[in-house]
Amino acid sequence: MQFIDRAKIEVIAGNGGDGMVAFRREKYVPAGGPAGGNGGRGGSVILEAVEHLQTLLDFKYKRIFKAEDGKRGGSNNCTGASGQDLCIQVPCGTMIYEAETENLLGDLIEPGQTLCIAKGGTGGLGNKHFLSNRNRAPDYALPGKEGEQHHLRLELKLIAEVGIIGLPNAGKSTLIASLSAARPKIADYPFTTLVPNLGVVRKPSGDGTVFADIPGLIAGAHEGVGLGHDFLRHIERTRLLLHLIDATAEDPIADYHTIERELEAYGRGLRDRPQILALNKLDAVDAERIKEIATELAQLSPHSLFKISAVTRLNLDSLLQQIWKTLEGRDSP
Repeated sequence: MQFIDRAKIEVIAGNGGDGMVAFRREKYVPAGGPAGGNGGRGGSVILEAVEHLQTLLDFKYKRIFKAEDGKRGGSNNCTGASGQDLCIQVPCGTMIYEAETENLLGDLIEPGQTLCIAKGGTGGLGNKHFLSNRNRAPDYALPGKEGEQHHLRLELKLIAEVGIIGLPNAGKSTLIASLSAARPKIADYPFTTLVPNLGVVRKPSGDGTVFADIPGLIAGAHEGVGLGHDFLRHIERTRLLLHLIDATAEDPIADYHTIERELEAYGRGLRDRPQILALNKLDAVDAERIKEIATELAQLSPHSLFKISAVTRLNLDSLLQQIWKTLEGRDSP
């Protein structure tokens, strides 16, 4: 499935139905008077956040959404039927902007959360409404009002409590596969992961926590280099960053600084987000080299540091315990 996290759409609410001009024509009612009903309300366009969607792919193929128009008023003072509202489902984490002004109209985070984005037009008044002592036989009615119309820009920011960050080939996909049921594509070259991967990791209590593997962060990512500019936004909602460092890299310390600089350059508070460091690929490096890297990282960073192997699951239980403690707001042991 393609990962689409931006889309532009047009939404058009239904027009209100016209009011009707009608008079009573019953056999034993010689002065029946006006009996034209009001038009029905036009349908509104409503956005609803749902859990089963993960991308905005649906909006790549359909971009114009129109709700049903209200029906015309009827005789015998009958009001026209209202147009049916149009409900558009979007993934949780979708932000809705007015395309022309870039004004934020809504942010749908919780499942079931809704936003009425375009209100249907009101129905026109039938001639019955204009009956008065001075006008006993009004022969006019009002047309229905047009529904609202908007050009929207949708932007998806994935909702995950833990964001796994690091340079390409640091083992992010392997880690999320080891911790959850997610099965991302994994290979031994950079940029294997071209889209964010989500995995649900179970706590000891049985609750699930969503982890996101954020791809493509390299030097200059905040300026559009690599894939990171497109996906950095997906860690804005995370509560905790898990910074994965490849122990087999030529210079793991330089790699650490690269990611930290990108977080700071991107801004939006990412640099100050709670963070845990994980020195990965313990199984592929000798103990002395691991000790040397870990000592230097401990001097550079105030964050907790864990030495792990995502492939062999070495020390992953200890890492998870620290993640749960951090999410619960408890200090490190």
